[in-house]
Amino acid sequence: MKKVKSGVKGVIIFLICVVEVYPLFWMLTASLKQQHEWSDNPAYALNEGFYFQNYVDAWTRGNMSTYFMNSLICTVVALLFIVIFATTVGFAVTKMQWKMRDTVAKIFSLGIMIPVATCLIPLFQMYNRGGLLNTRTSLIITYIAFGLSLSIYLVQGYLRSFPDDIMEAAVIDGCGIYKMMWHIVVPLMKNAIVTVLVLQFFFKWNDLLFSMTFISDSSLKTVQTGLLYFSDEFGNKNWGAIFASVSMSVFPMLLVYMGLNKKVMEGMTAGAVKG
Repeated sequence: MKKVKSGVKGVIIFLICVVEVYPLFWMLTASLKQQHEWSDNPAYALNEGFYFQNYVDAWTRGNMSTYFMNSLICTVVALLFIVIFATTVGFAVTKMQWKMRDTVAKIFSLGIMIPVATCLIPLFQMYNRGGLLNTRTSLIITYIAFGLSLSIYLVQGYLRSFPDDIMEAAVIDGCGIYKMMWHIVVPLMKNAIVTVLVLQFFFKWNDLLFSMTFISDSSLKTVQTGLLYFSDEFGNKNWGAIFASVSMSVFPMLLVYMGLNKKVMEGMTAGAVKG
């Protein structure tokens, strides 16, 4: 009976791995096909060769270099402010004693439950009147606003398990509140900060809704909107270059996740462990 159960578990794990890995494998092989292979062979057929020119075409003729730069600028700047605000606000509403602390924490928590779609029209009108449409600033502000609630919630979860004895000892030694936060608390909560960075990087890098709504200038489009309207200079669909572009947009996320996976898991579970 135990052998049957272990065999069933093995089959299930194998199927899950296939479901997870096969799309990536198919995307990678599709990005190396020549254009005639799409019309001559079935979509699931293996490559006749490896046509790396698709990546060159995607990066140059497909303007992926511009889209990557726009996404990188908007994402990095937004992440910088999200980490600073989430760390300071999370510390203030969790460890500091002041009036309205619980009310402020609840207001930020409510932001998690606000549907994004309900804010698009008001934001579009605000940015239009303020002259921020078709600017990176509109995306950066929106990314920060919609990323703060979840980030503060994660930081709060970590700080609730942070020992007060360390901060009390620092205060006794004459450490001020700001110095204590940046020189003692922040270095010890690096796993939580990495978790916020990774999660928000995925959300911002994959954003399509905001960039489609606020950006119409082709020179300011991000990776996801660039993929949506991807075509060559004649308006034709070069499928090999399209999948090369998709692969290039996925690789940064895979690298970030594989490099920081351990710290993300530690950061996600830190708030669940008491003491």
